[in-house]
This record gives sequence, C-alpha cells and structure tokens, in this order.
Amino acid sequence: MKKKRSFNPVSAALVALIVILILAAVVPFLVFKGQYSFSNFWHLFFTKIFNWNAFVSAFGPIIEKIPMSLELTVISGFFGLTLGLLLALVRVNKIPVLNPIRAVFVSFTRGTPILVQLYLTYTGVPLILQAINLNYNTNYNINAIPTAVLAIIAFSFNEAAYNSETIRAAIQSVDKGQIEAAKSLGMTPFQVFMGVTLPEAARVATAPLGNSLIGLLKGTSLAFVVSVVEMTAQAQILAGSTFRTFETYFALALIYWVLCIVLENLIRLIEYRLDVHMPRRSTGKFMMDSLSNPFKPAVKGAQKND
Repeated sequence: MKKKRSFNPVSAALVALIVILILAAVVPFLVFKGQYSFSNFWHLFFTKIFNWNAFVSAFGPIIEKIPMSLELTVISGFFGLTLGLLLALVRVNKIPVLNPIRAVFVSFTRGTPILVQLYLTYTGVPLILQAINLNYNTNYNINAIPTAVLAIIAFSFNEAAYNSETIRAAIQSVDKGQIEAAKSLGMTPFQVFMGVTLPEAARVATAPLGNSLIGLLKGTSLAFVVSVVEMTAQAQILAGSTFRTFETYFALALIYWVLCIVLENLIRLIEYRLDVHMPRRSTGKFMMDSLSNPFKPAVKGAQKND
C-alpha cells in the first residue's frame, strides 16, 4: 500500500502566504489604473520606499543575538518547568501551609503583565540585597548582578505559574485505576509517581507546555526593558541608527518566525516519541473486543480450544 502523505501545515501556510502576496501585488494593477506601470511601480518601491539593503543588512546583527534569546528561553523554561512541577504537586497533595502560598503566587503572577514583573524584578532584587546588607552587615555588590539573571528570574516565575496549572491538570487526568494497580503491586508512592503518573502526565502536558515555551521565546523580546541586549534590543539599536524601522523589524519578525517553526517541530518530535501507538485492527471486531476486555480471547477458536 502507498503511504498517505501527511498534511504539513507549515508548507500550506507558506504557499498561502506566497499566493496572497502575489495577488496583493498584481490585483490592484488589474483593477485600478495608477500613474506607473507594474514594473515601474515596484522598481520605484524598492528604490524609493522600501530599502532593500537595510532589510538584508539587518539580518546579520540580529542573528548574532539569537544565542542570548535562546539562553533566556532555555534557562527560564527549565526553571519554570521545575518550579511549576513543584507547585503542581503542592496543589495536588494540598499541603496545608504551602498550598495557600502557592495560590497567592499563581494568582498574582497570572494576574499581572510580564512587563510589570520584569520591572519589579529589576528594581526589587537590588532592594532585597540592600536590605540584607543593612541587616546582616554583608557586602553584596548590587551592581554586579547581570541583567540577564534578573530577566531569567522574572521569566522563570512567570512560566512556573502557568506551567503549574498545566502540569496539575495533566497529573489529575491520569487514570486512577493505573495508580491503584501500581500500588497493589507493592510500589511506593514515589515509584508510582515516577513510573506511572509522570510518564502518563507527560504525554498530556507536552503540547501545552510546548506552546508555553514558544510563547516564552517570543516573550523574551521584552527583556530589553531590563537592559538585556537580545534580538529585539539589537533591532531597536539598528532602527535607531539607520532610521529604517520597518525593514529592521520585518527582518526581526522573519527570524522569530523561523525560530518558532524550528521549536514547533522539535515539540512535535517529542510528542511523537512520547506517543503510544495502539495495535491495528488486524482481526476485525475480535481485536477490538480484546482491547476493551483483556480476558476475552481475540480469536474465535480460542474458546473451542478451552
């Protein structure tokens, strides 16, 4: 049998975008007659209006800042996932003292903009260190803290608040029958969680956590407000020096788009690795019966042999 080609939404979107751009460039000249012909207009557009050289030259400096944006994304995503898992366990187990604190933290973090959280971290952490120096006669250098660390703190806490609810929902979606079966085999609560609950919850949470990671990558564009020079900050510097704002930000948008496509495909690969493929219906309804009832034979002849 010929294998069916899988639908690739990225390719379809690229084709649709190209078609839309072509129609947007051609249709107005067919409907409305302007002062210039089709070829003359686009020649003037790319020489007088849109600066092609500024657009192309913007890619190099922005691409040089990709490692900083990825560093913010990966480190913040790791700490956000770890802290989110801990917060989810606190809520699932309803730990008396920690659960109310978790509820306030999640509510505050999800109820305030990430931009405000960046400002609070940027100005609040030095105040905390200053208070520690005052009370304990320490000598922490407030100015020595890298601004990237402050941005990572803000992004990590923000990710943890959202990831905790995603992980909590994934943990509670695990079939309780599997957990009870594992306990009946003499497994400890830690073994049940690591061997049964966590793998099953990971399958459910991978997609929403991946979407959150993509959102985090785009959210790192706000790190410039705490003096972190990543891709967006570099684009601002270029736009301020060349005065070609549209061309610079258009190049930045294309770079972000490519990075998000790569990240999206990596997440799909992880989903595929975690996915459990059920056996095919090779024996008709008897195979389906055996899947729904493991004690029922999959072949008619099995009952006769008994």
